[in-house]
Amino acid sequence: MILPSYRDLEAAVKRTAPHIVQTPLLESALLNDYIGGRVLIKAEPLQKTGSFKFRGATNAIWNLPDEVTHVVAYSSGNHAAAVAAAAASRGMIATIIMPEDAPAMKIANTKAFGGQVVTYDRYKESRETIGAKLAKEQGATLIPPFEYLPVIAGQGTIGVEVSDWLKQQNVTPDQLICCTGGGGLLAGISIGIHHHFPDVTIIAAEPEGFDDFKRSLESGKRVSNDPNARSICDAIVTPTPGEMTFAINSQHVSQAVAVRDDDALNAIAVAWQYLKIVAEPGGAVALAAILAGKVDVRNKTTVVIVSGGNVDQDIFNRALNML
Repeated sequence: MILPSYRDLEAAVKRTAPHIVQTPLLESALLNDYIGGRVLIKAEPLQKTGSFKFRGATNAIWNLPDEVTHVVAYSSGNHAAAVAAAAASRGMIATIIMPEDAPAMKIANTKAFGGQVVTYDRYKESRETIGAKLAKEQGATLIPPFEYLPVIAGQGTIGVEVSDWLKQQNVTPDQLICCTGGGGLLAGISIGIHHHFPDVTIIAAEPEGFDDFKRSLESGKRVSNDPNARSICDAIVTPTPGEMTFAINSQHVSQAVAVRDDDALNAIAVAWQYLKIVAEPGGAVALAAILAGKVDVRNKTTVVIVSGGNVDQDIFNRALNML
């Protein structure tokens, strides 16, 4: 098994630079006062397609040879839209397999970016099996959401950007908190951050009921979630950590914490109130970990990854009603 290196991240930075947004690290003095520490928010809702997934998809698509004209991907939404948009930028056809209960906005976005959507029952059918079958039938190249070196390296461009900004500002962070589902974002960022700041503590955040990485980290081997578990954090409700991503994250990540759905809703409201950004539940769990007291941030400098903002209106309204 070949794992990505920092050189792969450097190549991804060059490959994706013409296409992606270098998102800001946001800071609110009021939020810092509220939590008793310094928090720097990497605002990936401002990325093209509304989430970090566009980075990995873009690196993967632009890494393909010219003879590839058709790609297949499976995703609950953010990777779906990202692959559709990245494929369109190269004039490729994109067939996207999405859960039938995916947020309406994510399905609409994927279609708007040119993706051909095929739906499935996430609780009864295997998206991996469907994806492999479609790719074979259509002669297409499969772009997995996290178990794929170019995707992990593309997500790792966030770690490079964060490190560059911190060095320019002469800031040394104490810790970084990032959400995780399959683990591609966490893995890529961990490689990038620890290359520049080897002593930074990296913490993973997950929804309750989908804390497979937390339990895997504690047991030293990959474990799965209860198939009957449910969460509004649709972007990160994967069955088990990836083999590649767990191999990376188990080397870099010190601990993992789980947050409730209500904690994620509260984080959405706080992100809007203090930072003026729109976050989705799965994208807000790292911030939720702080607000719920799962991670000690007092008198520390903490980098928090808010990974996406593709939230349906009813969920966003529920969050704002908590203020």
